[in-house]
Order: sequence, then C-alpha cells, then structure tokens
Amino acid sequence: MQIKDFIPWARKDGAPDAKSGEDNPIATLQREMNHVFENFWNKVGHFEWPWGSGEAKSDMVETDNAIEVSIELPGMEMKDIEVTVNDDMLTVKGEKKIERKEEKKGYYLSERSYGAIYRTIPLPPGVDGEKAQASFKNGVLTIKLPQTPEAQAKVKRIEVKNG
Repeated sequence: MQIKDFIPWARKDGAPDAKSGEDNPIATLQREMNHVFENFWNKVGHFEWPWGSGEAKSDMVETDNAIEVSIELPGMEMKDIEVTVNDDMLTVKGEKKIERKEEKKGYYLSERSYGAIYRTIPLPPGVDGEKAQASFKNGVLTIKLPQTPEAQAKVKRIEVKNG
C-alpha cells in the first residue's frame, strides 16, 4: 500500500471515500457532530450583545500631540468601567449588570442586553500612559493618551503638491 491509497482524490479503484460512505461509522459520526454544532450555533446566534458580536466599537485617532480612543459602551455606568494602560496596551473592562427587583412580573418581550466587555487595544509606540485621561459621556468612553515629546518630534509632515 502507498500513501496515495489513503488520499481520496488519488484513488484509482473507485472505492467510496469516508465522506460519501453511508455505512462508514467515521462519516456518520462526523455528520452527527456537524449537526450538533450547527444546532448549537443556530440557537446561540439569536442572542445579541449590546456591542454587536461581543466587542465594543471603537475609534482611534492621532492628533498632533495625542492618541484619542473612543469606545461605545451603551447602557453602562461610569462606576462599572475600568481602564488600564500597561506598556503598549490599553485595556477596557466593563459590565452592564441586570438589576431586577420584580415581584412576579410576566415578561412578554425582553430585548435589553446585559453582559461584560473586555477590550484590549494595542497602542503605537511613544504613548505616555502615565498622563492618560479618560472621560465618559452619553455612553461613549474617551481616552486621551498624550504622545511623548520624542514621538511628536519624529513625525514629519510632508507637503503634497499637485502634479
């Protein structure tokens, strides 16, 4: 026997491969496992995080002297947000908690989402994390990370001319 005998598309004997064999136990197991995972993801797929696919949407903008990061955290409160800077990484943690004080209420519709966010954003070199400042307004967290004087000095603006 040669290695090509195990490769389905290299077989010359016309024998069915594992994928098409109805009585092949491995193929049957694979089909059943695929079915289990498809059903699982179909059921989980209907649950939506308030931040889309489990990640808060963000913008990172470079100004003349700082890097500004804005992150959407709808429905969160300032007390539930933690921001840290470590070396060249910005980390934002937060949790939108469910607070129910109900007495036998019957829900007909519940579309509000709750959950935690953990976002790590790599920062460009030359950011002074010691002087970082953060503010939170209308569900948007804004973090201003000043650039070091050395990083600012390295930036050279190049004029673009017509033609």
